[in-house]
Amino acid sequence: MEIEAFNPKHWPEARAIYQDGIATGNAHFSLLLPEWEEWDAEHVKNCRLVALENGEVLGWAALTAISDRCVFAGVAEVSIYIAEKARGKGIGKKLLAELVKQSEQNNFWTLEARIFAENAASIHIHQQNGFRIVGRRERIGKLNGVWRDVLLLERRSTETGI
Repeated sequence: MEIEAFNPKHWPEARAIYQDGIATGNAHFSLLLPEWEEWDAEHVKNCRLVALENGEVLGWAALTAISDRCVFAGVAEVSIYIAEKARGKGIGKKLLAELVKQSEQNNFWTLEARIFAENAASIHIHQQNGFRIVGRRERIGKLNGVWRDVLLLERRSTETGI
């Protein structure tokens, strides 16, 4: 497996992985998939990665700025999605580790993740990469008519912003 920069040519496969993640019911509240232009505009340009095996996209990870206010310039939210057939093989852990490394190289001092409380695998790979649970938002929103709790995880850099 190789990890490389995410670019527009990866989008069709990455979008399919995104759709599969949404279908699990444990990815996020939105049921709509963005087009490339919308996804591209929402995500930080220099911290986008794909995991590839024999040229096939097995997963992707990217950052979204949490605010456009300058005081939050080093804070971003993590998104990570792994293809169904590639889950449980350590790809998410490696992809997230590389995203953390690149985030520090690009002066991000805090990464956060909002994860449904039932998504044990995602919580685990984040904790393996230095994230800690800092809160639980109970019944924060409904997905398909069911109230869901979301855990807030945070990782503070020991390299940047100290």
